[in-house]
Amino acid sequence: MPSPPISPAAATAYFEFRSAEHVPETHEWPGLHDHPSVDAVAAAGRDDAVPVVDLGGGGDPAAVARALARAAEEWGAFLLVGHGVPEGVAARMEEQIARLFALPAADKDRAARRPGEMNGYGRPPYALRFSRLMWSEGYTFAAATIRDEFRRVWLDGGDDYLRFCEVMEEHHREMMALGKRLVDVFFRALGVTDEQIAAGETEREIRETLTATMHLNLYPKCPEPERAIGLAAHTDSGFFTLIMQSPVPGLQLLRRDPERWVTVPAPPGAFAVVLGDLFQLLTNGRFRSAFHRAAVNGDRDRISVPYFLGPPGGMQVAPLAAAVPPGRKPAFRPVTWPEYMRVKGKASGLDASALAMLQVPEEGEEGGVVPPKN
Repeated sequence: MPSPPISPAAATAYFEFRSAEHVPETHEWPGLHDHPSVDAVAAAGRDDAVPVVDLGGGGDPAAVARALARAAEEWGAFLLVGHGVPEGVAARMEEQIARLFALPAADKDRAARRPGEMNGYGRPPYALRFSRLMWSEGYTFAAATIRDEFRRVWLDGGDDYLRFCEVMEEHHREMMALGKRLVDVFFRALGVTDEQIAAGETEREIRETLTATMHLNLYPKCPEPERAIGLAAHTDSGFFTLIMQSPVPGLQLLRRDPERWVTVPAPPGAFAVVLGDLFQLLTNGRFRSAFHRAAVNGDRDRISVPYFLGPPGGMQVAPLAAAVPPGRKPAFRPVTWPEYMRVKGKASGLDASALAMLQVPEEGEEGGVVPPKN
């Protein structure tokens, strides 16, 4: 059950995680164990094993598309390997993110996210719904504005600033290129041919106008991990998210029938891919967004970097023609990303239930129907 909202001022309050011997009441989350958790080791080789998609695929694009389609339909998430991103990128990111969050509180507070803003140091905007705080530090920024954004931290620039920005920009280049490759594979998974992708105005526009937001997360080791949460459960709102994570598992996906939290493994070199609500809309409900959260660890820090990909703010997102069965109407009405965020802000939860407000009624119905559960 969501807690009552708090004042925006609390969003930037700094907490010294390193000196904490217990989880204070401000960071204690009831209900974390309402559903059992399945760890990555126990899930291996069972129905709860998180799917792995090899983008290299042994030279068989059709097999890659089939594997991706199964993962997107059944899980809304998967581990991506064979992607071609150089091994050193993740190590350099981890090093720089650890340096950023190790800076004095005063340096980070200069970049604190202000009320109504999306970018800056502090809690992610959706977290303002809750009165309880999360066991994490975070920094959100538009990938296109790295150098301007981090002059808020390093006022005078300098070598540390330049090195940090160079590493962030390298990650941005690699993730954007990978994201565009994945878009084409998603299209193939829907049955769109390469010729149709090249000729299709909508498909081409989606691929070429992707926007990116990055969020740097540090989940410090926690003295009582069973009482705290690193990131509260939610679905992402955009198209899909590429997540670089240190080799410390923490990302969890909610599975149904029965409900349980499945921990995503964190093998070196793999990226977690999590589908968002607008991708569920774009694929007419065939591919679904994933309800997920981040648990914390009692022994080790964990770092993750979600790279959120979505449409430009003015683009109307509607179900692709290839995703709508012949003779049927699209399941959802078109919407822009800002419009969807307003709809989701009015919804009772942080899952994809807001999509029900955008559904097109079937013939003879007076209102929308609830989409399948995530």
